[in-house]
Order: sequence, then C-alpha cells, then structure tokens
Amino acid sequence: MEIPDDILQRKGARSTKHLNPEVLKFLNLGVIETKNLVEWLAVNQLVLLKVVLKALQKEQWYVDFQKAVEDQKKPTANSNTKVIGYTFGILTKDKDVFSYLQTHDSDVVRCWACWGESLHYDLIIDLLPAMQKYAADTHFGVREVVIFATKERMIDNLDTAINILSEWTSNDDENIRRYAVEALRPIGVWTKKIAVFQENPDLGLKVLTPLKSDISKYVRDAVANWLNDASKSKPEWVLNLCKHWGKESDSKETAYIIKRGLRTINKK
Repeated sequence: MEIPDDILQRKGARSTKHLNPEVLKFLNLGVIETKNLVEWLAVNQLVLLKVVLKALQKEQWYVDFQKAVEDQKKPTANSNTKVIGYTFGILTKDKDVFSYLQTHDSDVVRCWACWGESLHYDLIIDLLPAMQKYAADTHFGVREVVIFATKERMIDNLDTAINILSEWTSNDDENIRRYAVEALRPIGVWTKKIAVFQENPDLGLKVLTPLKSDISKYVRDAVANWLNDASKSKPEWVLNLCKHWGKESDSKETAYIIKRGLRTINKK
C-alpha cells in the first residue's frame, strides 16, 4: 500500500479533533506507526486486530480476543494493549506468528508481541534476553511497554536482573543502555516502585556507574531520573554520589546528570 508523503512526514496531532481521518485509517490498517500519544490512543485496536488476524489466517481467534477485551471492568488503551498481547501469548507460542507480530509496521502490534512473548518465559534469565529486541525498538511506545512487561518480574528477581542489565550498559544501542537504567528506576512512571532501591540505592550502582558519562542524552536522562527517584528517600546518598562523580569526572555529560539528578534536592 502506498502511503502519501504528507502522511509519512506528518507531526502527531495535538488532539483528537486535529487528527486527520486518513491518518486514523492507516493506523487502523497497521501500515504506519503512531507519532504520539494522541494517535496511539486513537487507534481502534480491535479493528487493527482483525487486519492482523486475517493476515495470519487466524480469524477464528477473534472471538477470544473480543471476550478478553470486553471482560475488563475498566478498559483503556493501555489495558487493551496488554489484554490483546496476553491473549496472543496464551493462544500460541508459534514462532512464525510472533515473528510476524514482532516485525509489524504498527508499533501497537509490536506492543502486543511484547506482552504476549513475555508470558513464554518463566525465568528472568530467559525473559530479559528475549525482551531485548523490544527495548531496542525504534518506537518510543514499544520501549515503554517492555518496561511494564518486565519490571515486576525483575523486582522479584532483583539480583539476577541487576547482573544481566549491568552487562547491557556496554551495548552499542542507546535504547538498550537506557532500558537497563529506566526499567530499574526506584519509583519510575506508572510502574511499581522498587522498595529495595529506595532503602538501599547502592545496589543500583552496577548499572548506574558505567553510564555516568554516557554520550547519549536519552541514557543520561534515565540515569538522572534514577538519581532523582532515589533522592526522595535517600537524599544524602545521592548528594554524596554526585559529589564523588563530580570529582571523578569533569565531563559535561556527568555534569548534566548531576544537575538533573539533584533537581528535587535543589528545589528544597
């Protein structure tokens, strides 16, 4: 299907009333990615699902998905994504199916793949390597969903998760390095808190220290946000660490992390 250049080069709509109907049509067909949250929320996931199931020649599965979505007490775009993904994970482990979902043009479909595939691994040592491709996804939405799909299980296996993710800090892909920090934030955004880090942030140093002068702003922001989270419960620890890093490194990258990491402390 040929997509007009003005659709491909568009900026995300500021509100649903500004959303081009043609853009919504292409989103629901799964042939373009969402540009922002407004577009993501506007996708009719059940319409998109029908397109995907037809391509997979699995139209008979639709009734299972529809029931799972309708059985929710308070359905939202986020919960629909999770429920549809989980239903894929429950219905099949077929590698061909998941290969199709993982490489789909639609970021929403790749989010389904992430949720679904996350069900297929019992151990964190198997789960995290399988999820790395989602952490490296080119779309911001998929990179957020993989955090939701893994964080609680990492909390239950924190030492192992830290050891695995400390190795990811040397990955060439900034998205993977960012995930290593962002997924382990003590508080984070819309995710479960990690009480162990709130009480003993030292445990996070295996992931934080290798990235204290990272060349990527995306990664530096994650490190700074981790420190800012920690400062809510252990301000002295963050102050001491930032002082240590400042002495150890005079790079502008480290200075950036320190400034942002101390932002809550400096407001007091």
